[in-house]
Amino acid sequence: MTGPDFLVIGAMKCGTSTLAAQLAVQDGVFITTPKEPNFFSDDDVYARGPDWYAALFQEAHAQDLKGEASTHYTKLPTYPQTLNRMQAMLPTPRLVYMIRNPVKRAESHYIHEWTEGRLGRDPEQAFAQCREIVDYGCYGMQIAPFVQAYGATNIHLTSLEQIKADPDRAFAAIAAFLGLPDGTAWKHDLPAQNVSTERIRRLPLQAVLVDNPVARGLRRTLVPKSVRTWIRNQRKMTTRPDIPGVLMQRMQARFLEDRAQLAEFFPDHPALDLCYPFAT
Repeated sequence: MTGPDFLVIGAMKCGTSTLAAQLAVQDGVFITTPKEPNFFSDDDVYARGPDWYAALFQEAHAQDLKGEASTHYTKLPTYPQTLNRMQAMLPTPRLVYMIRNPVKRAESHYIHEWTEGRLGRDPEQAFAQCREIVDYGCYGMQIAPFVQAYGATNIHLTSLEQIKADPDRAFAAIAAFLGLPDGTAWKHDLPAQNVSTERIRRLPLQAVLVDNPVARGLRRTLVPKSVRTWIRNQRKMTTRPDIPGVLMQRMQARFLEDRAQLAEFFPDHPALDLCYPFAT
């Protein structure tokens, strides 16, 4: 089967869209469309079969390194079959796992769910309702099965903090891990992708009121742009949510416990300090 040479396997809200965009513009690299096929994780996508998955890579040149970036692959316990399916088809893929401060990741995840209309404005209630907000940031727990299956040497751990601090150095390390040619470099003119604070909260009748071409035309004709902009801004969560102190303490305690497991797999990794400033 023609499949990927590498996969960016997460984590959600850690900059994987930006990383995938940077990889996609490099010579000798092919990234699927869609960027996140979620083939091994989502039952309905996996049911399309290996030929469907292989077809995502059919436009790659013979010498290209082929990859995809699906954050669903590190979303336990939501997608428990991911690794078994992956092992059956990909014996030795190179895996890139991108993390960030897990508290900041949880906040971005909450904003994401809020914009989708699935959670309300109360963080305490939202975090209790959606346990995945914390689960997906337990990076040691999420990556452990992949370490056991493929070995830590076949996984490149990086972080949003590393890329923000020194994108050239962080991307060079990723390129070296993937075996990209000399000259592969971070494109500084390429903007960040999928920024949480730019997301717009969906309306209950989004398809009718917003996405419908007729409604869109009427809105542009009848409603002044300044009013449309104001309404649009009201549907953004432009500031970080105010996490209650007790909830913050519970999160940090769990993340610190999980950090110990991550440190066993990747001892002395710079992300252990950069992503866990609350550890000291």
